Amino acid sequence: MIKVLTDTRPLRLKGRSFMALVLSPEQPFDEWLARLDDLAARSAGFFLQRPIVLDVKDLDTDRAQLTELLEALAQRNVQILGIEGARPSQLGRGMPPALSGGRPAGDIEPPAESPPVAGPDLSHAETAPAAQPVRAVHSIIIREPVRSGQSVNFPEGDVTVIGSVASGAEIIAGGSIHVYGTLRGRALAGSVGNASARIFCRKLEAELLAIDGLYKTAEDMDGKLRGQAVQFWLEGESIMAETLN
Repeated sequence: MIKVLTDTRPLRLKGRSFMALVLSPEQPFDEWLARLDDLAARSAGFFLQRPIVLDVKDLDTDRAQLTELLEALAQRNVQILGIEGARPSQLGRGMPPALSGGRPAGDIEPPAESPPVAGPDLSHAETAPAAQPVRAVHSIIIREPVRSGQSVNFPEGDVTVIGSVASGAEIIAGGSIHVYGTLRGRALAGSVGNASARIFCRKLEAELLAIDGLYKTAEDMDGKLRGQAVQFWLEGESIMAETLN
């Protein structure tokens, strides 16, 4: 019997881009995992609910070694979305899919309108006007404290917080971060590959700071900076800091 479909509905397929954190493991894996454990211990939940890509293009490893690495990451609650730069012989059934064509987030064209910002109620937030009406918004102002467990992610530019950032809260900006209160949580500036980004705060009590992927945890910071008004910036592969008068 031939069945005729007279009312077919097309299957809708959509393309969608997501920003992911890329981990580039180094050999020997035990030492690299120890450094990863150190970061996780100093900043609890840093990898939770984050899409993560494993970049293995520079590794000389086989499928068994890569499988062990994935298992070690899974034990640390680091879930891998996909693997970039892997040879077919390195991948097998049950492993994350191979990814290709990834490019630095800094090359992503910003949308025509300001994107939604995850985290606190931004009903009182203001967007700074762009230099040209046709250009995208490049900064936001948050007039309320960012509470523990909340995350503000604005890859298009600068984030200014009029209040404080609580412990366990997170600010991620493609540009610089300005906190006019106490910075107790995490601040990650230059998230799209902007090495000129800076972090400013009125009172430093941060759990973790990062600029263009380089980070410092609370234990790494000079104790004399705690409780002070401070700015951070990059010089080469080092995060520099100075107090503000």
